[in-house]
Amino acid sequence: MADRDETPVERYDRNWAELLQELRVAQTGVQFLFAFLLTLPFNNRFGQVSPGQKATYVATIVCTAIATVCLIAPVSHHRILFRRGRKQELVALSSNLAGIGLFFLWLSIVGAIFLIFEVVVGTSWAIAVGAAFAVAFIGIWYVLPALKR
Repeated sequence: MADRDETPVERYDRNWAELLQELRVAQTGVQFLFAFLLTLPFNNRFGQVSPGQKATYVATIVCTAIATVCLIAPVSHHRILFRRGRKQELVALSSNLAGIGLFFLWLSIVGAIFLIFEVVVGTSWAIAVGAAFAVAFIGIWYVLPALKR
């Protein structure tokens, strides 16, 4: 692939724009999941879940909160560093935060799927489906792009 004809500043601007597009997709997903999870304890049936299910819920909501913090943080960082000539640092830090946020997002999704399946159809199904989704996320989000490198 030919190198782009761009200055380092232009490259950082392009990288920042691409990162923001990626974050828009991830932020929407994490916000919907977080909203769903935040409503669960206020459901009448939540009092009937087992201690293990409550632990799964707590772990899942903590993972979702971490994902939310990491995926939205670049916006705050940009506001604070705006017009300070720190785009290279902003892109590097935001890229790292996005990676961490995506890791916790997939844990959150798998946790939510596991919890739903455990409540609806039982532990065996929850383990099978949760493990299948964990493998799918690892394969599609991490292994496939690593192989394409």
